[in-house]
Amino acid sequence: RLAGRRYAAVVLAVAAALTVAGCGQAGQGAPVAPRSMFVGSEAFGQNILPRTYTCHGERVSPPLDWSGAPADTKSLAVVVDDSSAPITPYIYWLVFDIQPGTTDIQEGALPTGAKQAMNSMGTMKYDPPCPSGHSHWYRFTVYALNRQLTLPNGAPLLKVWTEIANATIGRGRIVVLGFP
Repeated sequence: RLAGRRYAAVVLAVAAALTVAGCGQAGQGAPVAPRSMFVGSEAFGQNILPRTYTCHGERVSPPLDWSGAPADTKSLAVVVDDSSAPITPYIYWLVFDIQPGTTDIQEGALPTGAKQAMNSMGTMKYDPPCPSGHSHWYRFTVYALNRQLTLPNGAPLLKVWTEIANATIGRGRIVVLGFP
């Protein structure tokens, strides 16, 4: 019962962090709207998540590319989530401390020097989406940050989310549909 309350508290805290993620800080901590970025993938034809990148396929992370990060970007982060999951948001993958000049992630790989946070499953890796029963919309979001997070590999999800929310200066997203 106590574990259930703790879990609910963590879910609420992550939801709160998601709400503010993208409202970076400027000057004396005043919120600023993040600059829009483009995010795409050669793998997502017609905004469909191919089975290869789900639990029904090869279970590998898809390739992503982006552009439009602000000139003062110090690091990037990538978050894959399902905002329509029964427990929202469900985080499948969170990659951070990506070098600022990086413009893509290759299939099944991490950029050099990038780190992974714990995901909602409690693992430090790409947890492939597993749509069942009905289709789901999955969000692949790239955040441009005003600093490196300098958290360890395997850092807790909530800690990384909070740091991303406080450092975001740019954001782009592609939303794709996954089928059971």
